[in-house]
Amino acid sequence: MSRIEFHPEALLELEAAQAWYRERDLLLAPAFGAEIIRAITQISNHPDRFPRTRGNEHRLVLQQFPFSIIYRIRANDVFVTAVAHQRRRPNHWRNRK
Repeated sequence: MSRIEFHPEALLELEAAQAWYRERDLLLAPAFGAEIIRAITQISNHPDRFPRTRGNEHRLVLQQFPFSIIYRIRANDVFVTAVAHQRRRPNHWRNRK
C-alpha cells in the first residue's frame, strides 16, 4: 500500500468539488466523497494499474462523476497533482511539481 500525498492545489480542487456537490444535492455529496475514497484506495493499493497519460503521470477516471485523479508514482509514495474536472481547463496541472 502506497502512501498518498496531495499537491496543495489538488486538495483545493477536491474541497471545491465537494462543496459544489454539497451546495446542490445533499445525496450527491456523500456519493462523491465515497467515490473519491474508493479511487484513492485503488490508487494506493495498485498505483501502476491506471494508464499513463505522459511520463510518470497516471489518470484514474471516476465512474459516476466527471472528475479524474491525476497522480505520479514516486519512490515510496503516490503524489496526486490534480483532482480535475474532465470538461474544464484541460491539462491545467501540467506545471505542478
